[in-house]
Amino acid sequence: MTTSRRSLLKFAAAAPAAALLPWSPARAAARLKISHQFPGGTTDDGDFRDRLCRKFAAEIAKRSNGELGADVYAGSSLMKTNAQFSAMRKGALDLSLYPLSYAGGEVPETNIGLMPGLVTSYKQGMAWKTAPVGKMLTDLLAEKGIVVVTWMWQAGGVASREKPLVNPEDAKGLKVRGGSREMDLVLQAAGAAVLSLPSNELYAAMQTGACDAGITSSTSLISFRLEEIAKHLTTGRGKAYWYMFEPLLMSKTIFDGLTKEQQKLIMEVGAEMEAFGTAEAQKDDEAVAKVYAKAGAKIYDLDDAVVGKWRAIARDTAWKDYAAKNANCAKLMDLALQVSA
Repeated sequence: MTTSRRSLLKFAAAAPAAALLPWSPARAAARLKISHQFPGGTTDDGDFRDRLCRKFAAEIAKRSNGELGADVYAGSSLMKTNAQFSAMRKGALDLSLYPLSYAGGEVPETNIGLMPGLVTSYKQGMAWKTAPVGKMLTDLLAEKGIVVVTWMWQAGGVASREKPLVNPEDAKGLKVRGGSREMDLVLQAAGAAVLSLPSNELYAAMQTGACDAGITSSTSLISFRLEEIAKHLTTGRGKAYWYMFEPLLMSKTIFDGLTKEQQKLIMEVGAEMEAFGTAEAQKDDEAVAKVYAKAGAKIYDLDDAVVGKWRAIARDTAWKDYAAKNANCAKLMDLALQVSA
């Protein structure tokens, strides 16, 4: 009779003494599944978010002598993008590198992961991890059945078809994908119509004219080849009002079913991936301008004055709306504002 992977996980959880033993062939093996929406590649080539997942999988296999491993399913090939968060909560998916704000419809507090103007630098975003806002967010996600394995932020920019979107006044009359409810509120206040869709559906929407401009991470602007249909690019290099929290997440049900040693290994390797993720995100902030310029698009960078305009709108719309959702949202917003830029 074949023993299922989940049976092995339950066996591991039921034998806490085994967690104290070194890795050996006799130990229960676990094969995890990592899903994400981004294009697939290898550990050395392609979208860095896919590479991060593959490096993570390779490292946990190496350090556990093959007793703990993972398979990566890129391009939403395992399940649809928006279904991944709920699947992790139920224990139906092991891990996902997931834009946290995509879960805002299910857990409103997660929209703080893409709150326009709140985070304005990588340093500030990563400082959340050890600040009170990070502890509260981590604890809240754990209550919802999610473990944060790797903290990662990405700056974003705008690819637009016919006219640039740099200042808030440029948004009037455009159909724009913002990436979160909060970003949509800011765009609407600036006069835009908004679309809600994951970044891997942006190309088709812009190609058909259903979307005039898409705001997304620098890496997605490259990976989804929007330079093929965009005549203008506003970059996130140097200055940006759009920073997305895009962590590697794990189902707490699955995590709790592992041995203490396996849990420790996952968290250690996850933390080690953070430097790689931040460095690669910053590289793409520069690379995206070159990709679009080569394709013939006009390139625009932001300055403090423009970022300040967007932040002022966000403060009066998205920030207030989010804080009014519930007590947790209000507290998270207050704690986030305490982390200096």
